[in-house]
Amino acid sequence: MIEIELDGKKVDIVEGSMIMHAAEKAGTYIPHFCYHKKLSIAASCRMCLVDVEKMPKPMPACATPVTQGMIVRTKSDKAIKAQKSVMEFLLINHPLDCPICDQGGECQLQDLAVGYGGSTSRYEEEKRVVFHKDVGPLVSMEEMSRCIHCTRCVRFGQEIAGVMELGMSHRGEHAEIETFLGQSIDSELSGNMIDICPVGALTSKPFRYSARTWELSRRKSISPHDSTGTNLIVQVKNNKVMRVVPLENEAVNECWIADRDRFSYEALNGDERLTSPMLKQGGVWKTVDWKTALEYVVHGLQSIKANHGPSFIGALVSPHSTLEELYLAGALVRGLGSENIDYRLRNAEFEKASTVARYLGMRIQELSSLQRVLVVGSNLRKDHPLFAQRLRQAVRVGGELSVINAAATDWAMPVRHSDLVPAAGGLHALSDIAAAIAVEKNVTAPLGGQITEFAKAVASSLLGGENKAVLLGNAAAHHSQAGQLLAMANWIGEHTGAKVGYLTEAANTVGAQLVGVMPGEGGLNAGQMLSGALKATLLLNNEPEFDSAAGRASIDTLKQSEMVVTLSPFKANMEMSDVLLPITPFTETPGTFVNAEGRVQSFYAVAKPLGDARPAWKVFRALADMLNLPGFAFDSAQEVLLHLHSKLEGGAPSWVPANRLSNVHELSETITPMRGEPCVAAIYQLDSIVRRAPALQLTADAKKAGTQEVTA
Repeated sequence: MIEIELDGKKVDIVEGSMIMHAAEKAGTYIPHFCYHKKLSIAASCRMCLVDVEKMPKPMPACATPVTQGMIVRTKSDKAIKAQKSVMEFLLINHPLDCPICDQGGECQLQDLAVGYGGSTSRYEEEKRVVFHKDVGPLVSMEEMSRCIHCTRCVRFGQEIAGVMELGMSHRGEHAEIETFLGQSIDSELSGNMIDICPVGALTSKPFRYSARTWELSRRKSISPHDSTGTNLIVQVKNNKVMRVVPLENEAVNECWIADRDRFSYEALNGDERLTSPMLKQGGVWKTVDWKTALEYVVHGLQSIKANHGPSFIGALVSPHSTLEELYLAGALVRGLGSENIDYRLRNAEFEKASTVARYLGMRIQELSSLQRVLVVGSNLRKDHPLFAQRLRQAVRVGGELSVINAAATDWAMPVRHSDLVPAAGGLHALSDIAAAIAVEKNVTAPLGGQITEFAKAVASSLLGGENKAVLLGNAAAHHSQAGQLLAMANWIGEHTGAKVGYLTEAANTVGAQLVGVMPGEGGLNAGQMLSGALKATLLLNNEPEFDSAAGRASIDTLKQSEMVVTLSPFKANMEMSDVLLPITPFTETPGTFVNAEGRVQSFYAVAKPLGDARPAWKVFRALADMLNLPGFAFDSAQEVLLHLHSKLEGGAPSWVPANRLSNVHELSETITPMRGEPCVAAIYQLDSIVRRAPALQLTADAKKAGTQEVTA
């Protein structure tokens, strides 16, 4: 630590830090544009010029290292004059179109111009004009004349997204930010460029010209998509979600969100929203009131229970549902006397229900500091964009990434060792690595295996370094040999000191395990239920055609049921359902998600329910009351959560108790042969919300996934 004087105050700061870092520590604001705490230093805007004693001219605070005894003045006449001069320079070519700019009201240039800009401009010549560019459906570059060349967007692409999609061409007066050869911006994190742009050069295409920032109410929420548990600010106008931006949480998503989290809100206002209960009568859908719809469901359940027994009633639930919805769905099914409930629609192997949940095996923050990583069966960049971003930071500072995957994908980061093997060869690839480790450690390998060059390289990598992990992706979790893959990963972790965990697919994959939405003794798993074993099927927040391993075949199977009830915010499953019950999406109901690391995050509704839609937990409570089932006397989602906490620990923790999380799995000597390819959802096919977001479905990733499905 060294000591400097900043505006008359003593500040202790780590050697090698910049003046800007010292100012942040001291709580002193220095105006800036190009500086961003998560990006490298460019020092291109010069707005942060400060007066440093014994320096002949003002120095950029973001790029000037501190030295012992340095005296810095940020508010001296010299510093203020320099900052005002830079502001005048930046405004020379700016179009000054604040009245029509989407950035108006939250623009750094606008804010700083008030304090450092002049009342008039001395510049009388013609302003430069930069031609607009079409770079895809998400990010707008229509007004690039506003650009001040801070290069934040360029550095974000290189350093955070791992893809240099934007760059600066030409020089001087003719310099401009653009894509290469007119290409589009296709990164799964591209929307963050909109947030970090300090002017209105990059704006949101879906949000464009739809509202003013000061008209929007800002409310906290949690993403319902992947297992990161991304913290969001949902902006609402007239009870309509208009925009979604990140809520900074260093321990979870830092200050970033994935495009999937940012733009999926469009589906919430789309034409496919289900706003009233519907019944199919004579093959024709008719809108009915809630009383009629619920009575139909209750009568159907009672009739099937009486005629066939409760074992012919089951529920398939989505891990994108809230903790409260999942618990009450399970309680309803079990109240009817059935154990047929499951969230694992895409799985091929089904573990018995347990008191512990599979999880990441570490804190999300630890991903950024891993020195050795082996990822098995994951297109990490698309499945978990923010996890990939953290691993990218680890690799940037010397971490080694090894990959076992069935398909070649662009990881947007250096991969030290990669082995492309069919899904059927995944277990063999792990056993080969185990054999190589066994030789190095002088122990017996669990399954034999061949010591290939790749196995030796990965073994050597995992045996080095300190912070290490073996991470199993969605393809490994949905594999027909999932248990053996986990057991082998555990053996490798045990003998290399690596942590072992699942990246986990959905927002509540861990939560679904905790509340027990898995079949109990004698119950049917998702695969069995989708093979035609039920007479009555409840579908919570899912579409088996897209969300299950059975795919299109599930429609024909479910058509054979006497009654299929769909609870969804959308007009979904209409081909096979008898009843549609409109439930609210995550923005219109309070709830709780448990992310991959076991962090419990609750949120409130940010908008009123659309039409006659109701929160799913209320629907289950109403059905239970009509069925005379005990244990459903909850007046709020918070009461349901408190009840769950009392079952876990007796309190209301923000973390799942450690004794309820475990990735331990015994290695079997008999290996079951693989059955079929693992079912893995594409990035914009993960759940019913993203599938209905128009802008996301126009992206290159969505089109690519659609092409693959057609040609498969």
